[in-house]
Amino acid sequence: MLMIVFLLGIALLMLLIIKFKINPFLALIFTAIIIGFGAGLPVSKMVGSIASGFGGTMGGIGIVIALGIILGQLLYETGGTEGIASLALKKIGVKNSPVALCITGVIVAIPVYFDAAFVILVNLAKQLSEKTGIPLVRYVTALGVGLIIGHCVIIPTPGPMAVAGAVEAPMGSFVLYSLIICVPAALVGGVLYSKLTAQSFFPEQCGHEKENIDFDVEDSKDRCPGSLAIALILFPITLILIGTIAGALLDKESAIGAACAFIGDKNIALFIGVVAALFMLRPYFKRPSEEMITEAGAQAGMVLLITGAGGSFGAIINATGIGDYIVSTMQDFNVPLMILGFILCQILRAAQGSATVALVTTAAIVAPSISAVGASPVLVGLAICCGAVGLSLPNDSGFWVVNRFSGFTFPQTMKAWTLGGFIAGLTGLVIVLILSMFQNVLPGMF
Repeated sequence: MLMIVFLLGIALLMLLIIKFKINPFLALIFTAIIIGFGAGLPVSKMVGSIASGFGGTMGGIGIVIALGIILGQLLYETGGTEGIASLALKKIGVKNSPVALCITGVIVAIPVYFDAAFVILVNLAKQLSEKTGIPLVRYVTALGVGLIIGHCVIIPTPGPMAVAGAVEAPMGSFVLYSLIICVPAALVGGVLYSKLTAQSFFPEQCGHEKENIDFDVEDSKDRCPGSLAIALILFPITLILIGTIAGALLDKESAIGAACAFIGDKNIALFIGVVAALFMLRPYFKRPSEEMITEAGAQAGMVLLITGAGGSFGAIINATGIGDYIVSTMQDFNVPLMILGFILCQILRAAQGSATVALVTTAAIVAPSISAVGASPVLVGLAICCGAVGLSLPNDSGFWVVNRFSGFTFPQTMKAWTLGGFIAGLTGLVIVLILSMFQNVLPGMF
């Protein structure tokens, strides 16, 4: 009966978001209430779970999401996104430009939202395709997959931040292993997959590659240099890693240990990163910083609401016992928790479109079982994140962004974007499973 209530709830959520175009925040809260009534939860417990789920999620990641969006807005406004692309092309070379664009996507997606980053960089992809003769599909897939895997796996983007908080994973370890996973997964799903399938799926674009390529990467004094943009993105991530390493090696009661723990806290690290960006990017501001921060705050508002509502939805799922039932049922079939998290996130991602909603909901369902089965919170969390990467279908706004701005048909978008993302996510899961083989050998690292 609980499974019937859960499946009907997911169907209702899909109907509200896809058919009736209800805002995901309202749809999640409404569906949580319906599931609570359907499962026979007492009203007081249902209301309390919705409030505590929302508050717990916001308490863990609210400040980080807001600061991350502000940092992304500052880089977007000052041209840091294009600067990273130019730097990657210079260092990796135009002949390997699909690789350069893929790596650019992974880096840019950390502070800048997928839709905005893709719209900015897809014109560069088209220019490169025209100059080099390399099929456009290779650039579009490389860029899109790089962006989506960075968006779904690397902190401080909202989805992975919510997952790390829900599973109570050490932030430094989560960041470190997410970086290890993202680059090879993006290269397999974004570069290798498109290279192997371009001739079969897009024959009309193939056979025009040029031997001698002359493509000047434009530099501008009015734009933030790519090296500075990358440094500003990696700065708070480095502070978090320093805090984690120092916590393992130093006495937390000592002055140095306490200082490292302070700057390594996720909220403080992101705050310091935003302050540094405000000073370093000032020469490239084209309008007052207050206007940019206010605009970022407006964007952050809805993201925070949806993320918090996802926490409420997950809290109701667990309060009803549905979460425990799903996990125990899968364990009866000997499905490891990492694979369960990946599959459940894939299903939710395909069902309702939003990667962030899928991540928050899956993490809330799976988190209570992690300690019970002795699994690594870091690896389970990363497996969940990999599950959100693929299966972008027409109920996902990102699907239509890729479709419209690349000029692909519907079937072409499915072949290039949906399948490429799925392969990248699956590759990420394989890497997570390989890392899990070292869990008993190096327990302190996970």
